[in-house]
Amino acid sequence: MYQNNYDELVKLVKEDGVVINISRHRKEDGTMNRELNLETWNNAVKRFDAIPLWPEGQTPNWDDRDPLQIEPSIIFVPGQNQKEKRGTVIVACGGGFSTRTGCEGFNVAEYFASAGFNTAVLTYRLQPYGRKDCLDDMQRAIRLIRSRKDELGVTDKVVCMGFSAGGMLSGNAATKFDYGNKDAEDPVERESCRPDGAVLGYGAFAFAGLPGGFFVDPFSNHIRNPFFASKEELIYFSPEVNITRETPPFFIWQTNSDDPRNSFTLGQALTAMGIPFEMHLFPEGVHGLALADGHNDLAMDIPQVHKWALMCEGWLNNII
Repeated sequence: MYQNNYDELVKLVKEDGVVINISRHRKEDGTMNRELNLETWNNAVKRFDAIPLWPEGQTPNWDDRDPLQIEPSIIFVPGQNQKEKRGTVIVACGGGFSTRTGCEGFNVAEYFASAGFNTAVLTYRLQPYGRKDCLDDMQRAIRLIRSRKDELGVTDKVVCMGFSAGGMLSGNAATKFDYGNKDAEDPVERESCRPDGAVLGYGAFAFAGLPGGFFVDPFSNHIRNPFFASKEELIYFSPEVNITRETPPFFIWQTNSDDPRNSFTLGQALTAMGIPFEMHLFPEGVHGLALADGHNDLAMDIPQVHKWALMCEGWLNNII
C-alpha cells in the first residue's frame, strides 16, 4: 500500500520539484515570496495520496485565516526492500514557521525511504497559527500512524525528524507528550504521542537555556523573538528545560554557522537526565542544507556534511 507515493516521490526529487533557489525566495521589493513557496509545496502534496490528520472539517482551531495553507496531513511513504515490519520516521521541514523548505521534507523522506525506512512527510500549520497548533499536528501524526499501523504495514515505533523550525517541533514532540486517552471516542486519540526518538537538524534548540542566543534575554520579560508570544510560551517550547526521565533518545546535528552552543546546551540537559543522544557538529556549511547533496535551495554539495544522513541511518536502526 502507498507504493505509488514512493514512485511519485522519486520522480519529484529527481525533478528538483520542491527546490526553490535562494535567489527566488524574495520578491523584487525584498519581501518573502511566500506565495511561491506555499504554492510549490501545495502542488507537490497534490501528487500524492495524502492522509489528513483529522477528518474533513474536524481539524481543531482550523479556519480560513490563511488561504495559502492546506489542512495538516501526512504523506506516508513505505520504506523499500524491507525484510520485516519497521517503524516510521515523520519528516518535518523548516521555514521559520512561516514557509516550507521543500528539500527538508520531500528530499529527506526520499533518501530515508530508499534506505529502507518508512517515512511520512508532515504538513503542519504555520503562522498565523500558533506554536501549539504546530505541536498538535505533530502529536496527531504520531497517534495517527500508530492507530493505522496494520493498514500501513508498520510497527508502532515512531521517530520525529525535523530541520530548523521542524527540528524545534521535533524537540517539542519529544519533551511534550502524553500516553493517550483510553476513553476517547476518537480511536486515534487513544494512542500515545510519545515518539521513540527525535532527530534534530540544525537551528535553535535551546531558547531558555542559552542566554542571548537567537534573540533571547532570559532575564527579561520582553521577548524579542518571532517564534514565541510570551516568556511563558518560550519556556514551554524550549526542549532543554522540559527533559524528563521519560524523554526518548535524540540525534542532533548542525553546522557551526548556527551557534553550536544550541546543541551543547541541549546535550548537557540530556546528559543530566541520563537520556542517550548522538551529536555531530560540522565546521563547513550553513543553515538549510538538508542532505547537503546539492539538491537544496542553496545548491550546496558538501560531502562531509552529507554524512549526517548515513550516520543517522545507523542510529535509526537501533531505534525503529
